[in-house]
Amino acid sequence: MFVISLMFKFKYKNHQSGIEPDNNSIKMSPGQEKFNQFRVEYPFLEYSGYQATVDQTGFHVSYEFNLAGKYIFHPGFSIPKRRFFTGFPTESSLQSPLFRNLLSHIGLIELISYWKLACPPLVIIKGQKLSAEQVAWWKNVYYQGLGEFFYTNAITTSVAEFMEIETEGEVFLLQQPGLDDTVIVPVGGGKDSVVTLELLIREKTVRPFIMNPRGATLECVRVAGFGNEGFIEVNRRLDPLLLDLNAKGFLNGHTPFSALLAFYSLLAAAISGHRHIALSNESSANEPTVAGTDVNHQYSKSFAFESDFRDYTRQFISPEFNYFSFLRPLNELQIAKIFAEQIKYYPVFKSCNAGSKTDSWCCNCPKCLFAFTILSPFIPIMELVHIFGKNLFELPQMLKYLKELTGIDEVKPFECVGTIDEVNAALHMFIARYKHQKLPLLIDYYSNTINFNPGNTALEDKILKEFNPQHFLEPDFLRIVNQKLNG
Repeated sequence: MFVISLMFKFKYKNHQSGIEPDNNSIKMSPGQEKFNQFRVEYPFLEYSGYQATVDQTGFHVSYEFNLAGKYIFHPGFSIPKRRFFTGFPTESSLQSPLFRNLLSHIGLIELISYWKLACPPLVIIKGQKLSAEQVAWWKNVYYQGLGEFFYTNAITTSVAEFMEIETEGEVFLLQQPGLDDTVIVPVGGGKDSVVTLELLIREKTVRPFIMNPRGATLECVRVAGFGNEGFIEVNRRLDPLLLDLNAKGFLNGHTPFSALLAFYSLLAAAISGHRHIALSNESSANEPTVAGTDVNHQYSKSFAFESDFRDYTRQFISPEFNYFSFLRPLNELQIAKIFAEQIKYYPVFKSCNAGSKTDSWCCNCPKCLFAFTILSPFIPIMELVHIFGKNLFELPQMLKYLKELTGIDEVKPFECVGTIDEVNAALHMFIARYKHQKLPLLIDYYSNTINFNPGNTALEDKILKEFNPQHFLEPDFLRIVNQKLNG
């Protein structure tokens, strides 16, 4: 399924007057000026190739990207060797069509972080010849995956004009790597991957997969019962020059990390010999971040991307891989209810991007407030305060995020958060639970807004009983989800 929108159409408001001007009166944004200027100064980005080596410690890959002959980048990654790997590459097997195809594709998705620096109009791919259908697929991934980047930089462009892709090299044929039924579960350290782990390890052979391990991811895997080497590990590195150029004023913004993780997970599956890759993306990821547009911070977690990626993998890499989201039938409120039963993970799970480097909840971002809110109907408030370190409902600086999360403001936070309906339902449930107590600051404010409808439980009842039919779960996986939801 290949779906390409023709144009992002954004509305810019005059914040002083509150009047929305017509297009002819809109002054070109600084982001648009940079976009236009850089595309002239940096007319192409070349993906020159990669180098891959194997030694006693593991598997190492380095890529080369060339921005208009002015800047050369060498990002890469390493995968430490594990005893359970059945398909770990040797120097000779690195030359197999399967590994060359997988490694080449990882380079294509890594390239997106370097393309957005200057948004060159031409991308040149060396070493792999892509069909017209593949080129269209990649243009769509870049365009949709950078929707937030275009929006926050106030850049207007179209899929027809933002990029041309030229390719040369080998055409890779489909491969049959020979995989078992073990389930790879990417672990991000938050509640969603914990729920996937806990539901699957009771009935399936599971192998956790961690990109750039940190405190919460390592601790969640440990609590789940996996030892120091019981998981697949990828250590990815950006070229420091990328960060230097960002600091010097080149364009910057969000990239579709989950799309990158998808291609790395295929390599992890090939190396470990496992067929299933069970993501933890829920139905809530489909809701746009900016109402009335296609802009979605979670595009690469959406059902649309999942469907496209499965089709692409089946047609151009291997039909053996089974990439799917195990939690797709569920929403954030249902997942929070299931997670609340997993008490042993309370001290270790983290969903805060801002606090990821220190393995903490920053308690000052919309992601923290969302996690606190969605769990609040199911975990006692004092326990939540113990988990987070603060009562986020008592922090006045969080009011702006509350307005965004509940739909009082037009734009949701650019974070991986649930739908507006789910947040409102969670707050209704929290208020019903503590209606005889003094409400916290934020909840007292919320209880006096038009979003609050006391006594009406229809919304939360509906959400807790929902089952999203758009998913790719095979019958045995679907049975596990159904049993938990209806048990």
